Amino acid sequence: MPLDPVARAAITAALAPDEVVDDPVRTRAYECDGLTGYRVRPEIVLLPRDAAGVARAVKACHRNGVPFVARGAGTGLSGGALPVADGVVISLSRLKSIREVDVENRRAVVEPGVTNLEITAAVAQHGLYYAPDPSSQQVCTIGGNVAENSGGAHCLKYGFTTNHVWSLDVVLPDGSEVTLGGDTGEQQGPDLRGVVLGSEGTLGIVTSVTVRLLRTPETVRTLLADFPSIAKAGEVVSDIVAAGIVPAAVEMMDTLAIEAAEEAVHAGYTVGTPAALVVELDGPIEQCDSEFAQVKEICDRHGCTRLHIAGSAEERAAIWRGRKAAFAAVGRISPDYFVQDGVVPRTRLAEVLQRIADMGDEAGLRVANVFHAGDGNLHPLVLYSAAAGETERAEELSGAIAELCVELGGSLSGEHGIGTDKACSMPKMFGEEDLAVMGRVREAFDPTGICNPGKVLPTPRLCGERPGKYRAHPLEEAGVIERL
Repeated sequence: MPLDPVARAAITAALAPDEVVDDPVRTRAYECDGLTGYRVRPEIVLLPRDAAGVARAVKACHRNGVPFVARGAGTGLSGGALPVADGVVISLSRLKSIREVDVENRRAVVEPGVTNLEITAAVAQHGLYYAPDPSSQQVCTIGGNVAENSGGAHCLKYGFTTNHVWSLDVVLPDGSEVTLGGDTGEQQGPDLRGVVLGSEGTLGIVTSVTVRLLRTPETVRTLLADFPSIAKAGEVVSDIVAAGIVPAAVEMMDTLAIEAAEEAVHAGYTVGTPAALVVELDGPIEQCDSEFAQVKEICDRHGCTRLHIAGSAEERAAIWRGRKAAFAAVGRISPDYFVQDGVVPRTRLAEVLQRIADMGDEAGLRVANVFHAGDGNLHPLVLYSAAAGETERAEELSGAIAELCVELGGSLSGEHGIGTDKACSMPKMFGEEDLAVMGRVREAFDPTGICNPGKVLPTPRLCGERPGKYRAHPLEEAGVIERL
């Protein structure tokens, strides 16, 4: 249903003419994020230049009851930035300045449109860097990283976005502006910074982020090791952790993923090997040398068929180029694919990968695997051809893989988010009361339900779920607390 003319006029008047896109052809560019299987063309796209413009846009939507969706670079992989057909997309692509670099206190204040890698580039001259490093770090924005609580290859040692964000400036769904967190990430009362961070744009729009910076490590050691099976590579990961070593990163790729990456970037991986591990250590030189020797011994003990140690910064960059190119490179061996993002305990890696292989065989589809082996965060890529009518089977297999991770003691997502893709699987991981509490938190921020609707939580419209009956807390019945 088209927007009411009065609402349309109010929303387009909130910003300058060159900050408004309402031509149906041009708005088509915003119809999906990186999960291209879901597409909805928005009615209007707004491109504010600053936080004040974002607030005006949100206020206009709020006053007229029009749903809106915040969008960064559009690299998300869970449909989190999928528009609403009769709604508005508010793009943060023009909020891209690094406002401040505080070297002494190791922090920077950046706008949400700044890309992940631009932060490190801006502070490298001071011997500092920003630790979270998603594979798409050259193009993904810090605003999107905050929305999804992104991690990356080095999250095993350094944690996720939430561990590196001190504070957030947020435009709430009614257009009011607040600052959550503080100079050290701490604040009095509830951790509202933590509530908003990772909420996938459902509680407001972030307009400024104060990030924590780290000192560049004294040394970095990187190796690429081939193994005769996924199980053998998994045993190496377990033994490294059991030895008390905390690598900066431990990544694994299977045959299909290696084939695609090598075809794309020629990084020096062994085509045809069943499994490859990328292990990186960083820190003081003496500690790295000692632990690196242990890692090499563990690899040899588990039947490593080839061990390549990066002898220069260029060789290290090539190894990482192969790993980080894997997602995009899979397009070279399959016309279409879904990227999944489940998590399992490290000890069950071999089991889950065998189950995934069996499920793929049963569905008649190939599955390539790239994952953060150190923390069990899987990224299975379900390959299919839409032209051959395989879309529905691929979507079902992708969802079944996510739910399998929950069955094996893990979770639906490690860093890509729930979005549109996995909202209907949430009851597999959370009980009715858990989901009801999440819904009440969301309602407290967004009573009218216009901020990124239809994402994260299952709804009758999306999944055919029946909402559970609300039961008042005893303190609420006694009048001690009030329901929001």
